[in-house]
Amino acid sequence: MNARETPLSGTLLPDDQSLVSGVLAGQRRALAKAITLIESTRSDHRIRAQQVLNAVLPQTGNAIRVGISGVPGAGKSTFIEALGVWLIGRGHRLAVLAVDPSSSISGGSILGDKTRMETLCQKEEAFIRPSPSAGSLGGVAEKTREAMLLCEAAGYDVIIVETVGVGQSETTVAGMVDLFCLLQLPNAGDDLQAIKKGIVEIADMVVINKADIDPQATAVARAQWRNALHLVRRASPNWEPPVLTVSALQKEGMAEFWENVEKYRDALTASGEFAQKRRQQSLAWMWQLIEAGLHERFREHPGVQESLPRLAQSVESGLTTPAAAAHALLAHLKH
Repeated sequence: MNARETPLSGTLLPDDQSLVSGVLAGQRRALAKAITLIESTRSDHRIRAQQVLNAVLPQTGNAIRVGISGVPGAGKSTFIEALGVWLIGRGHRLAVLAVDPSSSISGGSILGDKTRMETLCQKEEAFIRPSPSAGSLGGVAEKTREAMLLCEAAGYDVIIVETVGVGQSETTVAGMVDLFCLLQLPNAGDDLQAIKKGIVEIADMVVINKADIDPQATAVARAQWRNALHLVRRASPNWEPPVLTVSALQKEGMAEFWENVEKYRDALTASGEFAQKRRQQSLAWMWQLIEAGLHERFREHPGVQESLPRLAQSVESGLTTPAAAAHALLAHLKH
């Protein structure tokens, strides 16, 4: 590997230098190509992707990052589109990304059908990207984090990361954004019992959509959510998660929602928590990548590949303990 191929090298290939220039100039085509590069699994592409990311890194971090999750049918796409159009009307540039670990299994993605945000798609100030099909939640999250940095470098000052309430996806998204919002339905009072306590704890804001359909049910759901949020430990002593009501279809409640986003940012910036949270997220991301890299190198080790089938069979048949097999396999990494 020569100096030009080193991941942390400052030397870019001419094509990649052109790509970086295009991203920094806010060109959507260049941004899409750069994200395609970081999503590639080819080793030479991974090296180039890290060089591109390092080149744009000084221009990142200037956006507000908002995670949005909700049950299917909660109206996430309608809400994001209504919010996006409202934000663009006030001078913002918006990027919408997705974390959907099921996309690699089903072949679909929660943002795969852009026609669900047809109006937003046509806006020059908006960039919408479907979830990468990385085969695992960790892989999807890694690609989405890197895509987020590229979008920030391209001048998008609002990043929305959408996810579905599946497995650990909500916790993963909460770990990469500044503010995590749960989108709920007015009739969700019955479902409140089913919502994992951990998800309630990571919510910085709860938004009840489709509030215009049944105002009475909305009032009940709002009261139940407020009670639920009082019962869990707050993530910050300087922020009490609000429960808001909106009607994305009627485009109502967008101003109040964004006012609360800005209040959150101001409160946590003043206390120093905003910057601290980002620093902690970056360190956690580094350790996740180290663990993923070690796991990959372990599986690729010739000695492990040779011994694994025999030891796995021995564990299955009860002839070897899992601990003994693990120690034997890990011993290969010493050589």
